Amino acid sequence: MASIFSRISDIFKANINDMLDKAEDPEKMIKQMVIEMEEAVGKATTAVGSAIANEKSLEKQLNEKVKQRDQWQQRALKAVNVGKDDLARQALEKKNSLAKAADDLEAPLAEARKTSEALRKQLDQLKKKLDEARTRQHTLIARHQAAQAKKKISKDLAGIGSGAFGNFDKYEQKVLKAESEAEAFAELAGDTTSLEDEFEQLESGDAVDEELAMLKAAAGKDSKSGEKE
Repeated sequence: MASIFSRISDIFKANINDMLDKAEDPEKMIKQMVIEMEEAVGKATTAVGSAIANEKSLEKQLNEKVKQRDQWQQRALKAVNVGKDDLARQALEKKNSLAKAADDLEAPLAEARKTSEALRKQLDQLKKKLDEARTRQHTLIARHQAAQAKKKISKDLAGIGSGAFGNFDKYEQKVLKAESEAEAFAELAGDTTSLEDEFEQLESGDAVDEELAMLKAAAGKDSKSGEKE
């Protein structure tokens, strides 16, 4: 019986978190621990039952001895009343023998009562611990599942950060570079066009001036010719 409670004590004193971290399948381990406690409670219940049965047996034997002792006491009294001293003496001897047997049972019965009472208390505590473990079982499993999910998400995010997001940043830089180059080329193209336009305007202006001069020269000749006539 002591080994049963010792095993349960070891389970509850153990660092559950360390045990779960080292376990290949924590959820399976938690369920197995609860099963072990249930088995221990079953064995403890059997042990308590045996202790109680022993107590009841000793109590029954003591009560029987006391009952027989009292019967032989009454018989001795009857024998005395009818003047049969020898018969009374034999009855008293029998009574004394039963009284001694009853006295001898007092100590074992007291010890049995003490043992069964202690085991009852231990069993009650064990049952409470089992109920607590059953409740904690669901909580621990839920916490472990949540921790695993959080770990997986964090791992996935870490992978994305060093992979996809990193590549995404590279592509963004390439796009920005391409946009900058396009703007630069556009500015260069714009400067060239502007320069050509200026020269075209300049050349166009020279032709007009030349044409205007020619018109003025022609007009001057016509004017002089009119005067001579």
